[in-house]
Amino acid sequence: MAKDIDPLISAAHEEITAIRRDFHANPEIGFQEVRTAGIVTERLRAYGVDEVHTGIGKTGMVGVIKGKQDTCGASIGLRADMDALPMPEKNLFAHASKTTNMMHACGHDGHTAMLLGTAKYLAKTRNFDGTAYLIFQPAEEGLGGGEAMVREGLFTRFPAQRIFALHNRPELPPGQFGLCDGPCMAAADMFKIFIKGKGGHAARPHLLIDPMVAAANIILAAQTVVARSVNPLDCAVLGLSAMAGGNLAAHSVVPTEVTITGTGRSYKREVQDILESRLRTLVEHIAQAHGCEATLEYHRNYPSTVNSHSEYLFGAEVAREVFGAANVNDKHPPSMGGEDFSFMLQERPGCYAWIGNGMKEGCYLHNGNYDFNDAIIPSGVTWFSRIIERGMPLTP
Repeated sequence: MAKDIDPLISAAHEEITAIRRDFHANPEIGFQEVRTAGIVTERLRAYGVDEVHTGIGKTGMVGVIKGKQDTCGASIGLRADMDALPMPEKNLFAHASKTTNMMHACGHDGHTAMLLGTAKYLAKTRNFDGTAYLIFQPAEEGLGGGEAMVREGLFTRFPAQRIFALHNRPELPPGQFGLCDGPCMAAADMFKIFIKGKGGHAARPHLLIDPMVAAANIILAAQTVVARSVNPLDCAVLGLSAMAGGNLAAHSVVPTEVTITGTGRSYKREVQDILESRLRTLVEHIAQAHGCEATLEYHRNYPSTVNSHSEYLFGAEVAREVFGAANVNDKHPPSMGGEDFSFMLQERPGCYAWIGNGMKEGCYLHNGNYDFNDAIIPSGVTWFSRIIERGMPLTP
C-alpha cells in the first residue's frame, strides 16, 4: 500500500468503497452507463468540483478542478473507465451484480471510484498550480469510448497538456506498482472470415464444396503468419477464437457457409500491416484452392497504447514516492491486451500504469469470480493526487 496516506484520503475510504460496491452491484455496459454517470455527476458536484461537463462521447464526463494558483496555465488530465462487461458474475457476496449477464469483471468500478476519491481530495485541498481535468470515460471494452470522447473535442474543450491513467492488475500484489516506457498495451484488431462453399449430404462428398475443410486449412495456415512473416524480435499474436457453421444436431449435413472470428495483436504499425496482409492472402488463396469463396473483414479497433518517455519517468517517480522504490517495477513487461486510452495518448503525451490488485484463487480480469480490491483505493487516489500536486506544484 502507499506509504503515507493523507488523512483526508483515509477518511474518505469507507465512502468511496461504498460507491465502488454500488457500481459493482449495478453494472452498465459501454455507452449505457447512464446510472453510473449520474452518480459520478452528483458526487463531483457535491465535492465542490468547479465544473462538471456531461454527455461527452455519449455517457462520458469531465470534472474541472482549479488549483490555488494558475500562474503558468499548466493542466493535467486523469482518466478512469466506467463500463462493465456483458458476462455473468459468479460471486455471491452482497455487492454482486444485480443484472443478469452483466458484470464489472475488469475493475472499472474501482477505477471510477478512485478518480472520484481523487476529485474529493483535490477539490478540498487544491494544492497545485494549474487545472486538473478528471475524465470519466465510457465504453472501454471494445466500443471505443476513448475515441468517441476525443472525436467530440475532448482536448479542445479541456486542453490537458499531459494525461495519466491507472488500471488494476491482479498479478501484482497490493502495494506494488508497474509501468513501462513506450508501448505498454497492444493494438487490438478484430476480424471475421467468411467462407462459402456448397453444402449437402456428408455421405456424398464428391458432390460438395466443403467449407469446413477450407476453414480447417485456414486455421492451421494462420499459425504461420507470426512464426514466418513477423520479425522474431517483434511481438505479435494472431488468434482465431471461434468458428461457426452447420448444425450440431445434423450429423450428415455439410454446411454451405462457415465463419471464423479472431484477433490480431501487435505494438508496431508495420507488424499490424503484416498480420492483415498475410492473413488476407492466406484466406483468399486457401479457399480458392478448395473451390470455395472467402472474404476477410479486418477491423483495426484500438491502436497500441504508447507511454511517452517524460511522462513515464514522471509517473515512475511519483510511484516510488507513493509506494516506495522497492515496490515499483518501472520495467514491467507490456501486455498484449488492448486499451482505448491509446486514442488519448495519440493526442497528448501521457502514461498508463498498473496498480497491484492481488489475486484470489487464480482469478484474473474478465473472470466471473473477479472483484476489485477495495483496500487499494487510497493508494490509487494518492498516486492520482500526487500526479497533480507534483506535476503542477505551487509556486512560493
